[in-house]
Amino acid sequence: MKSVYPYATLFGDIDLDVVEISVDGMAALPYSHVSRTERTVALHQAGRENWEYCTLRLQANLPEAEIDDGAWKDLVCLAALTEKATNARTTARLKRSVDGVWRGTMDLHRSRHLNRAALSLTAVATVDGVPGRVIGTTDRDWYLDLKSAVPVRQREIEIIRKDFREGPDEWLRPYKDSTWIVETTGDVPTVYLNTASVDGLVDLLYGSGGGPAEKLLRELTAGYIAQDAWTAMFHTAVSGLDADEDGTPVMPTGWREPVLRTMLPDVLPGHPLTDALYEIEERRTKGFGWAELQTSVQYAAGKRSRITKKLTDAVRAVDRADRSESR
Repeated sequence: MKSVYPYATLFGDIDLDVVEISVDGMAALPYSHVSRTERTVALHQAGRENWEYCTLRLQANLPEAEIDDGAWKDLVCLAALTEKATNARTTARLKRSVDGVWRGTMDLHRSRHLNRAALSLTAVATVDGVPGRVIGTTDRDWYLDLKSAVPVRQREIEIIRKDFREGPDEWLRPYKDSTWIVETTGDVPTVYLNTASVDGLVDLLYGSGGGPAEKLLRELTAGYIAQDAWTAMFHTAVSGLDADEDGTPVMPTGWREPVLRTMLPDVLPGHPLTDALYEIEERRTKGFGWAELQTSVQYAAGKRSRITKKLTDAVRAVDRADRSESR
């Protein structure tokens, strides 16, 4: 997402590429661990069990004509590697080569990271006599995943079956009367299904056969779980948004980014993503209009889970069953 600034900025695209990764200064990471399409690097099983750091060789392309003719000076191209889970931040300055390409290296130290780090690029310059102003950023971050051996950008929701009443996880005991709960504080959103709630319900959800009534119950229950998951993920994604130097909220990384990009057009229809994110942050932090917005959040979550279609199918099936019995 591109922010709006009250001064001249770059119009053209800024592209960042991870050209090569070496582990502990020696072995190069296999190509199968790097996906330029997904913009993701999988660092699990990197060739060494106890590696300490990896070196990223970076390459960036900025719109050359704008760089040379723009109303700025002292331009700096800065790569930043961050992870919210550990509050780690590493930066590296890229230098412009004679061919116009910006190049540099950066080290990722394993001890400073836990799950997934985001790699971005920012162009900073002096504009209108003010130094350090952001004039451009990459649209899509790279992700460096320490727990994955496959470079996949967007990971699915994890679903775990647990006994909330007598299981080994004591933190689930307060929710013993719930059929399921959604946990969104981790690196991947997780749905916990309570095997001790409704007898046979979890088996029903994982089944594939059964009669019409069983299939309808399975579809409806899965739809309501999905709706709860979308709602919980949205509220987590909009909480604690980072802001740029002008106080404008920026799109979060990880699974939160696709959740917001998917739901915001339905929560605040007609708003560009930048404006929608700003509006959401204003309402959430200042309170005005936040309660009224929950109807739109519920609608957007229901649309993603297709709950309306599932209910319609269920009503039609019941109606057909009633008619056949009355004949």
